[in-house]
Amino acid sequence: MKFGLQGRVLALAILFCAWFASTVVVAAEPSGAQARTVLVIGATGRTGREVVVKSLEAGYQVRALVRDEPRARASLGSEVTLIVGDVRTGERISEAVEGADFIISALGSNVRADPSNTPELVDFGGIQRLAKHAVESKIRHFILVSSMGATHRDHPLNRMYSNILIWKLKGEDALRTSGVPYTIIRPGGLTEARGGEFLPTMMQGDDLSRQGRIARADVAAIAVAALDRPEAMKKTFEVIASNTPGEPDWATLFGSLNVDAK
Repeated sequence: MKFGLQGRVLALAILFCAWFASTVVVAAEPSGAQARTVLVIGATGRTGREVVVKSLEAGYQVRALVRDEPRARASLGSEVTLIVGDVRTGERISEAVEGADFIISALGSNVRADPSNTPELVDFGGIQRLAKHAVESKIRHFILVSSMGATHRDHPLNRMYSNILIWKLKGEDALRTSGVPYTIIRPGGLTEARGGEFLPTMMQGDDLSRQGRIARADVAAIAVAALDRPEAMKKTFEVIASNTPGEPDWATLFGSLNVDAK
């Protein structure tokens, strides 16, 4: 009986030590997302705000390069680190990028709301500057939200918005040739739907015969899901919402896409 009691005590001691060791390991190793920082560009825009929300939900630290700090704070809340600067001039881009792990750009010009926000300065010049600093700061992954139709010079949006798609394509090309790991997302028509209801349909080739719409929240979810995924890197794709409800299998969706031609 004495041996049996000692055996039970020894067994309990071993179990306790194993449990304690496992808890120490867990406490000492926070998840990768919690330890990493996403710089969101265009964070106060309608798609950018969704990117901020999805990034925070995924456990990332979020910072944003903004032009109007009071407006951005009211829009984005207290969890986001704000750096006041301007991609059009390069003001404080270096400071915003330095120390970040990832960049997600939901940048978009709007000459009707602000004549100084030209596509050349924002959709091309801004992305070109960001890509340059991303290389210098060794950003792990740069996600760019562009637009379906970017390769179609005769698209009506070019006539309406100062050749916006032509300049978006130039911005894409600047990112592709920069050397930083990238993913370029070209959504169809953007909606304010809540998202998360239908599976995305991802395509390549910029075929406008397959146009559709997608919630901004779903575009943001795709951008955040792509972060640091090898199967999403060096790829450009169009995306619209399908009519099929369900949870996306991101590895399969990104893995089904072709790498961009060099």
